Amino acid sequence: MKIAGIQKLTLLDFPGLMAATIFTNGCNFMCPFCHNSALVIDSSLNELLNEKYIFEFLESRKGKLDGICISGGEPLLQEDLIEFIKKVKEMGYKVKLDTNGYLFPKLKEIIDSKLIDYVAMDVKNSLDKYPLTCGLTSLLTDNILKSIEYLKENHVDYEFRTTIVKELHDFNDIKEIGKLLKGAKRYYLQQFEDSQHNIKKGYSSHDKETLINYKNYLNSINIYTEIRGI
Repeated sequence: MKIAGIQKLTLLDFPGLMAATIFTNGCNFMCPFCHNSALVIDSSLNELLNEKYIFEFLESRKGKLDGICISGGEPLLQEDLIEFIKKVKEMGYKVKLDTNGYLFPKLKEIIDSKLIDYVAMDVKNSLDKYPLTCGLTSLLTDNILKSIEYLKENHVDYEFRTTIVKELHDFNDIKEIGKLLKGAKRYYLQQFEDSQHNIKKGYSSHDKETLINYKNYLNSINIYTEIRGI
Protein backbone atom coordinates (compact mmCIF):
# COMPACT_ATOMS: atom_id res chain seq x y z
CA MET A 1 0.00 0.00 0.00
CA LYS A 2 1.14 3.54 -0.71
CA ILE A 3 1.30 5.09 2.75
CA ALA A 4 2.58 8.65 2.97
CA GLY A 5 2.21 9.32 6.69
CA ILE A 6 1.14 8.12 10.11
CA GLN A 7 -0.30 9.75 13.21
CA LYS A 8 0.68 7.39 15.98
CA LEU A 9 -2.08 8.37 18.40
CA THR A 10 -5.48 9.95 17.98
CA LEU A 11 -8.31 10.19 20.48
CA LEU A 12 -10.63 11.87 17.98
CA ASP A 13 -10.54 10.05 14.64
CA PHE A 14 -12.06 6.72 15.72
CA PRO A 15 -15.09 7.41 17.96
CA GLY A 16 -14.66 5.92 21.40
CA LEU A 17 -11.30 4.29 20.68
CA MET A 18 -7.60 5.03 21.00
CA ALA A 19 -6.20 4.67 17.51
CA ALA A 20 -3.48 5.45 15.03
CA THR A 21 -4.18 7.00 11.63
CA ILE A 22 -2.37 6.25 8.40
CA PHE A 23 -2.61 8.47 5.33
CA THR A 24 -2.65 6.86 1.90
CA ASN A 25 -1.10 8.60 -1.07
CA GLY A 26 -3.18 10.05 -3.91
CA CYS A 27 -6.77 11.18 -4.40
CA ASN A 28 -9.35 11.27 -7.18
CA PHE A 29 -10.65 14.67 -6.01
CA MET A 30 -8.91 18.03 -5.86
CA CYS A 31 -10.96 19.80 -3.18
CA PRO A 32 -9.51 23.31 -3.06
CA PHE A 33 -9.88 23.59 0.73
CA CYS A 34 -8.17 20.22 1.38
CA HIS A 35 -5.53 20.47 4.12
CA ASN A 36 -3.64 17.38 2.90
CA SER A 37 -2.44 18.95 -0.35
CA ALA A 38 0.80 16.96 -0.31
CA LEU A 39 -1.23 13.76 -0.68
CA VAL A 40 -3.07 15.13 -3.71
CA ILE A 41 -0.77 17.41 -5.72
CA ASP A 42 2.36 15.73 -7.15
CA SER A 43 1.72 12.84 -4.80
CA SER A 44 4.17 10.69 -6.78
CA LEU A 45 6.97 12.75 -5.24
CA ASN A 46 6.10 11.76 -1.68
CA GLU A 47 8.41 9.51 0.27
CA LEU A 48 6.36 6.46 1.24
CA LEU A 49 6.44 4.44 4.44
CA ASN A 50 7.23 0.75 4.23
CA GLU A 51 4.35 -1.53 5.23
CA LYS A 52 6.81 -3.47 7.41
CA TYR A 53 7.34 -0.32 9.47
CA ILE A 54 3.56 0.09 9.92
CA PHE A 55 3.05 -3.49 11.03
CA GLU A 56 6.03 -3.38 13.39
CA PHE A 57 4.54 -0.24 14.94
CA LEU A 58 1.14 -1.88 15.33
CA GLU A 59 2.74 -4.96 16.86
CA SER A 60 4.47 -2.76 19.43
CA ARG A 61 1.17 -1.06 20.36
CA LYS A 62 -0.91 -4.15 20.99
CA GLY A 63 -2.87 -3.68 24.19
CA LYS A 64 -2.40 0.09 24.02
CA LEU A 65 -4.22 0.99 20.81
CA ASP A 66 -7.69 -0.26 19.90
CA GLY A 67 -7.85 0.52 16.22
CA ILE A 68 -6.42 2.08 13.10
CA CYS A 69 -7.95 4.71 10.85
CA ILE A 70 -7.16 4.52 7.16
CA SER A 71 -7.42 7.99 5.67
CA GLY A 72 -5.96 9.90 2.77
CA GLY A 73 -6.06 11.05 0.09
CA GLU A 74 -8.60 8.44 -0.93
CA PRO A 75 -7.83 4.97 0.47
CA LEU A 76 -10.12 3.16 -1.97
CA LEU A 77 -7.63 3.95 -4.75
CA GLN A 78 -5.19 1.49 -3.19
CA GLU A 79 -5.30 -1.80 -5.09
CA ASP A 80 -4.10 -3.86 -2.13
CA LEU A 81 -6.28 -2.16 0.49
CA ILE A 82 -8.24 -5.31 1.34
CA GLU A 83 -5.09 -7.38 1.86
CA PHE A 84 -3.68 -4.67 4.11
CA ILE A 85 -6.86 -4.53 6.19
CA LYS A 86 -6.89 -8.33 6.54
CA LYS A 87 -3.42 -8.20 8.11
CA VAL A 88 -4.47 -5.41 10.47
CA LYS A 89 -7.57 -7.36 11.55
CA GLU A 90 -5.47 -10.49 12.16
CA MET A 91 -3.51 -8.40 14.68
CA GLY A 92 -6.73 -7.77 16.61
CA TYR A 93 -7.32 -4.13 15.68
CA LYS A 94 -10.57 -2.49 14.69
CA VAL A 95 -10.47 -0.61 11.38
CA LYS A 96 -12.06 2.68 10.37
CA LEU A 97 -12.11 3.82 6.74
CA ASP A 98 -12.32 7.45 5.62
CA THR A 99 -13.63 7.88 2.08
CA ASN A 100 -15.24 10.34 -0.30
CA GLY A 101 -17.58 7.55 -1.45
CA TYR A 102 -16.93 8.01 -5.16
CA LEU A 103 -15.64 4.46 -5.73
CA PHE A 104 -18.86 2.77 -4.64
CA PRO A 105 -18.11 -0.77 -5.97
CA LYS A 106 -14.87 -0.89 -3.96
CA LEU A 107 -16.56 0.54 -0.88
CA LYS A 108 -19.37 -2.04 -1.10
CA GLU A 109 -16.87 -4.85 -1.56
CA ILE A 110 -14.97 -3.88 1.58
CA ILE A 111 -18.12 -3.40 3.65
CA ASP A 112 -19.51 -6.73 2.47
CA SER A 113 -16.24 -8.44 3.40
CA LYS A 114 -16.96 -7.57 7.08
CA LEU A 115 -13.36 -6.42 7.45
CA ILE A 116 -14.05 -2.87 8.59
CA ASP A 117 -15.79 -1.66 11.70
CA TYR A 118 -16.58 1.97 10.88
CA VAL A 119 -16.85 4.17 7.79
CA ALA A 120 -16.65 7.96 7.71
CA MET A 121 -17.87 9.32 4.38
CA ASP A 122 -17.35 12.92 3.35
CA VAL A 123 -20.44 14.46 1.80
CA LYS A 124 -18.82 17.36 0.04
CA ASN A 125 -21.84 19.53 -0.73
CA SER A 126 -25.24 19.65 -2.40
CA LEU A 127 -25.16 17.66 -5.64
CA ASP A 128 -25.24 20.77 -7.84
CA LYS A 129 -22.09 22.07 -6.21
CA TYR A 130 -20.20 18.78 -6.00
CA PRO A 131 -17.85 19.45 -8.95
CA LEU A 132 -16.98 22.91 -7.64
CA THR A 133 -16.37 21.61 -4.12
CA CYS A 134 -14.28 18.69 -5.38
CA GLY A 135 -12.16 20.92 -7.63
CA LEU A 136 -13.30 19.20 -10.82
CA THR A 137 -14.90 20.56 -13.99
CA SER A 138 -17.52 17.80 -14.00
CA LEU A 139 -18.49 14.87 -11.83
CA LEU A 140 -21.06 12.08 -12.05
CA THR A 141 -22.74 11.82 -8.67
CA ASP A 142 -24.44 8.44 -9.13
CA ASN A 143 -21.81 6.60 -7.10
CA ILE A 144 -21.96 9.24 -4.36
CA LEU A 145 -25.67 8.59 -4.02
CA LYS A 146 -25.17 4.82 -4.03
CA SER A 147 -22.59 5.07 -1.25
CA ILE A 148 -24.87 7.27 0.86
CA GLU A 149 -27.82 4.93 0.47
CA TYR A 150 -25.76 1.81 1.13
CA LEU A 151 -24.32 3.23 4.33
CA LYS A 152 -27.78 4.26 5.49
CA GLU A 153 -28.79 0.59 5.26
CA ASN A 154 -26.53 -0.04 8.29
CA HIS A 155 -24.28 -2.74 6.84
CA VAL A 156 -21.52 -1.21 9.00
CA ASP A 157 -21.34 1.49 11.64
CA TYR A 158 -20.84 4.84 9.96
CA GLU A 159 -20.96 8.60 9.96
CA PHE A 160 -21.36 11.27 7.32
CA ARG A 161 -19.46 14.54 7.59
CA THR A 162 -19.04 17.80 5.72
CA THR A 163 -16.26 20.33 6.07
CA ILE A 164 -18.15 23.62 6.01
CA VAL A 165 -16.45 26.39 4.04
CA LYS A 166 -17.90 29.89 3.96
CA GLU A 167 -17.23 30.36 0.25
CA LEU A 168 -18.72 26.99 -0.72
CA HIS A 169 -21.62 26.25 1.65
CA ASP A 170 -24.76 28.23 2.42
CA PHE A 171 -28.09 27.37 4.01
CA ASN A 172 -29.59 26.17 0.73
CA ASP A 173 -26.74 23.65 0.43
CA ILE A 174 -27.40 22.45 3.96
CA LYS A 175 -31.07 21.91 3.10
CA GLU A 176 -30.11 19.89 0.01
CA ILE A 177 -27.61 17.82 1.98
CA GLY A 178 -30.37 17.21 4.52
CA LYS A 179 -32.50 15.69 1.79
CA LEU A 180 -29.64 13.37 0.79
CA LEU A 181 -29.02 12.23 4.35
CA LYS A 182 -32.62 11.68 5.44
CA GLY A 183 -32.61 8.67 7.74
CA ALA A 184 -28.87 8.84 8.48
CA LYS A 185 -27.86 7.89 12.00
CA ARG A 186 -24.99 10.36 12.45
CA TYR A 187 -23.76 13.53 10.72
CA TYR A 188 -20.99 15.96 11.59
CA LEU A 189 -20.44 19.51 10.45
CA GLN A 190 -16.72 20.19 10.51
CA GLN A 191 -15.43 23.74 10.85
CA PHE A 192 -12.98 24.61 8.07
CA GLU A 193 -9.49 25.48 9.24
CA ASP A 194 -6.82 27.21 7.18
CA SER A 195 -3.84 24.92 7.74
CA GLN A 196 -1.55 26.89 5.40
CA HIS A 197 -1.24 23.62 3.46
CA ASN A 198 -4.58 23.84 1.66
CA ILE A 199 -4.65 23.22 -2.08
CA LYS A 200 -5.88 26.78 -2.72
CA LYS A 201 -5.87 29.95 -0.68
CA GLY A 202 -8.76 32.30 -0.02
CA TYR A 203 -11.13 30.08 1.93
CA SER A 204 -12.53 30.82 5.36
CA SER A 205 -14.88 29.48 8.01
CA HIS A 206 -18.42 30.45 8.94
CA ASP A 207 -18.90 31.92 12.39
CA LYS A 208 -20.00 29.71 15.26
CA GLU A 209 -23.57 31.02 15.19
CA THR A 210 -24.03 30.02 11.55
CA LEU A 211 -22.82 26.49 12.20
CA ILE A 212 -25.13 26.19 15.20
CA ASN A 213 -28.04 27.35 13.02
CA TYR A 214 -27.15 24.68 10.45
CA LYS A 215 -26.95 22.05 13.18
CA ASN A 216 -30.30 23.05 14.69
CA TYR A 217 -32.01 22.90 11.30
CA LEU A 218 -30.64 19.42 10.55
CA ASN A 219 -31.66 18.15 13.98
CA SER A 220 -35.14 19.59 13.41
CA ILE A 221 -35.53 17.32 10.36
CA ASN A 222 -34.40 14.29 12.40
CA ILE A 223 -30.79 14.03 11.25
CA TYR A 224 -28.65 13.65 14.37
CA THR A 225 -26.02 16.34 13.86
CA GLU A 226 -23.03 17.58 15.85
CA ILE A 227 -20.33 20.15 15.18
CA ARG A 228 -16.59 19.50 15.20
CA GLY A 229 -13.89 22.15 15.42
CA ILE A 230 -15.49 24.98 17.38
